[in-house]
Amino acid sequence: MSSPVKIPYNSFIKIDRQSSTPVYLQITNQFSNAIQRNFLPKGTKLPGTRMMAVLLSVNRNTIVSAFEELAEQGWIEVKPNKGTFVIEKTLQKPQKIQTDPKKYQYQYPVQTGFSFIQSNLMDNPFEKTRCTYIFNDGTPDFRLSQIEQLSSFYSACLRRKHIGKKWHDSNHTENDSFKRNLVNYLNLSRGLHIDISNLLTTRSSEMSIYLVSQILLNINDTVAVADLSYFTSNMAFQKAGARIITIPTDKQGIDVDYLEKICKKQSLRMLYITPHYHYPTTVTLSAQRRVKLLHLAAKYGFIILEDDYDYDFHYDKSPVLPLTSVDGNGMVVYIGTFGKALPSGFRTGFVVAPQNLIAELQQHLTLIDHRRDTVMEQVLSELIKEGEIHRFQKKHLQIYQSRRDFFCRQLETFFGNSLTFEKPSGGLAVWMEWNTPVNLLRLKKIAEKSDLFIPKTLLYQNKSTTAMRVGFGHLNEKEIEHSLSIIWKSISKL
Repeated sequence: MSSPVKIPYNSFIKIDRQSSTPVYLQITNQFSNAIQRNFLPKGTKLPGTRMMAVLLSVNRNTIVSAFEELAEQGWIEVKPNKGTFVIEKTLQKPQKIQTDPKKYQYQYPVQTGFSFIQSNLMDNPFEKTRCTYIFNDGTPDFRLSQIEQLSSFYSACLRRKHIGKKWHDSNHTENDSFKRNLVNYLNLSRGLHIDISNLLTTRSSEMSIYLVSQILLNINDTVAVADLSYFTSNMAFQKAGARIITIPTDKQGIDVDYLEKICKKQSLRMLYITPHYHYPTTVTLSAQRRVKLLHLAAKYGFIILEDDYDYDFHYDKSPVLPLTSVDGNGMVVYIGTFGKALPSGFRTGFVVAPQNLIAELQQHLTLIDHRRDTVMEQVLSELIKEGEIHRFQKKHLQIYQSRRDFFCRQLETFFGNSLTFEKPSGGLAVWMEWNTPVNLLRLKKIAEKSDLFIPKTLLYQNKSTTAMRVGFGHLNEKEIEHSLSIIWKSISKL
């Protein structure tokens, strides 16, 4: 057997100091590769960790970690008082399953042998594309996320002993520390007066809407929405068996006088509303209409489902507070998303409501989502407690405000009087109404040929409206200018 020191380890173990892969893993991977290629035959004695560290010019602890990993994978073994040796690892190759139908009588069925209700309401409205430039309805730019800082929070939480104990707790539902910190955050930022008994956390705002719909709506209940409304919430209401009616909107939000006429004629179970920045038009419900809306809810007994999807993105110094902050009759169910400026894995949905409804929602949520993401809840809790979430939002808000202003200037430059828009006081999207005839579906197809994708869900066209809701938050200034130039060129080809 060759002396372990005489083997030219440097010839097949190359360390890349610029690689993002840890050095010990680089050594581990190249060692296992050398063993499989028989550069290091079975029974080869390896140098000690000190000698190997000298040969490869790395720290001894790095070699120790690499050898431990190789031993766990079954490539080497340590024999007391003898040394470290290469062992033979038997690789289990999976047998290829023959799928020739002529050789087998059994085939997996194409359809079920039983009937079930199939809903066309749940068809996925989202499209896929390979275009470089993509419009959406207003999402953050996750390139701005401070991934290293978020990763450090997550790694620190993973190493804490009390987190490990919660993983083994089969009855664990929610992190009380997270709920307390989130309650404090909502009370301070939104003028609420709640405690943890008024809060439920979910995976997303869409999950919140679905849960609320399943509990509060029955078949043939009437739900009022704005004449232009959020399509996924409408899908949830219809899936619960509700009947949807529409309420006109204008520059002050939904027409509450029209809503009152509806209430006088028929029973209304729920009103779904986005009063802060109405989806999709971005207008804010006026103060007078807010007061009257709460009065109507108390008088006629309908639920107000308030979706505050973009509250964290306001550019005025004094944002309008949610309806639920002044609801004294328990008629408002408030939903939203915490951490929307963060990557999707670091966000959470929430529901704020009176205690009896939250208790019922919790029972349903526990049934379908019993195991929570303990580590992520702890990370979010600490982001609030340490004030990091405020720093994130303050920094990002300045960037988004600058992008909003640039986007609006570019709209004026490219389109002039061809379209009408109002600079939104918050949110990440602009509502654009065309003043000249434009076939939006044809515009979509022409733009796509120029590498710009416009989803159908952003297009609003009927006898009285030709409009688009276009998000600017996920685009930098260069991308904004290029995308709008494609729209301008595409219109000339209509």
